Amino acid sequence: MVRKIEAPARIPVPGGKLIDEHVGRVSSGDEEISIAHMSAPPGWEEPAQTPSFTEYTVVLRGTVIVEHAEGTTEVTAGQSLVTHPGEKVRYSAGPEGADYVAVCLPAFSPESAGRD
Repeated sequence: MVRKIEAPARIPVPGGKLIDEHVGRVSSGDEEISIAHMSAPPGWEEPAQTPSFTEYTVVLRGTVIVEHAEGTTEVTAGQSLVTHPGEKVRYSAGPEGADYVAVCLPAFSPESAGRD
């Protein structure tokens, strides 16, 4: 069955980051996957988390900075990153902010993010 999703669900988060979930638990009721467009202002950062999902990140503009056990990885426009369940990560945005697409398997939920 084909399902059209008319518009993303805007998910409010602190710090000025915008999350527009196109597919996922909030926008479409899908628990298997979430696909969201993120817009983070310059210098945005979030607490560390140890998610129970795989996250695929595609950076469209700016820089996403990811702190992890092996160090820090900067991902710039046109680059991608994959993080795996059980990895402790901390995301932030570079001085110009960032726009990126995040795909989570299974779908993101606040409980599955494992935030500190």
